[in-house]
Amino acid sequence: MKLWENKKCKEIEEDCNYSDAIQDAKKVCEKLQIPHYTLNCETEFQKHVVDNFINCYANCQTPNPCIECNKYLKFGVFYQKALELGCSYISTGHYAKVEYSEKFKSYVLKKADSEQKDQTYFLYSIPKEVLPKMLFPLENCKQKEEVRKIAQKYDLKVAQKKDSQEVCFIPDNDYGNFLIQKGNHKPKKGNIVLQKDGTILGEHEGLIYYTVGQRKGLGVSYQEPLYVLKLEKEKNEVIVGTEQELYSKELYAKDLNFLLDLDMSVPIEIEAKVRYRSKPAKATLWIEENRAKVVFEEPQRAITPGQSVVFYLEDIVLGGGKIEP
Repeated sequence: MKLWENKKCKEIEEDCNYSDAIQDAKKVCEKLQIPHYTLNCETEFQKHVVDNFINCYANCQTPNPCIECNKYLKFGVFYQKALELGCSYISTGHYAKVEYSEKFKSYVLKKADSEQKDQTYFLYSIPKEVLPKMLFPLENCKQKEEVRKIAQKYDLKVAQKKDSQEVCFIPDNDYGNFLIQKGNHKPKKGNIVLQKDGTILGEHEGLIYYTVGQRKGLGVSYQEPLYVLKLEKEKNEVIVGTEQELYSKELYAKDLNFLLDLDMSVPIEIEAKVRYRSKPAKATLWIEENRAKVVFEEPQRAITPGQSVVFYLEDIVLGGGKIEP
């Protein structure tokens, strides 16, 4: 899929329409003697991923573009094109599993063998109808080196290719500059305020430069380390406090998607993750009018609006949603 304009490619050849990744895929297909197709999905990517990213920051939320890309592009546009081509399955490089469950009488999304590499957090939002048509070749791999050795064995030139960066359309990782250039954001300075008593500690450079849980770059001094607790759009304020104040036991989530058909009229005991790198934590889930309430047994650190909360039943993904402010 061609998702985003590749400037480096443009510099090499003026009418070039392929990114480095697409060229690499093409060479691999030539080596394996299998067909290679390129889909131009720039319009869909801009609408569902980039515009969403910009809008979230404009509303003081922290988005996860990989989740949107999986939902709308990899398991949306890509899947539909695969059906048109007569394909039986689609496959991606995510560390995850799909198996048929006798207990649930359906296909289920399960964690990969490696807890450290598991990427099911990014896959909760895909349509459950796609599950029977998904293959994850890396489901049993523990380390990336295992994959590289397989590529070397078959003399594939991508064997030592660098890992992809976190946000593919911001290669320099400068979110602030991207939002200014692409989202027409004009950062406006405002107050940094201590939550417990409203003391103004200093001045921030613009809300787009801050996110919940952030410690570095605040530029204020206090008797103990301070962290961003929340962003106040209307007042243009960054609210800060101690690390202890970052923890909370409860959240609400919207835009829900479920991969299992369960009775949601009663509370469900689950484990939940509030970010990719956090550990699953025991919690109780309530659903009412397509809105989730999650109460954790133990307080969770830096629950961030715009990020996703993902629900698990042991190693099976139940579903998830976006954390509300």
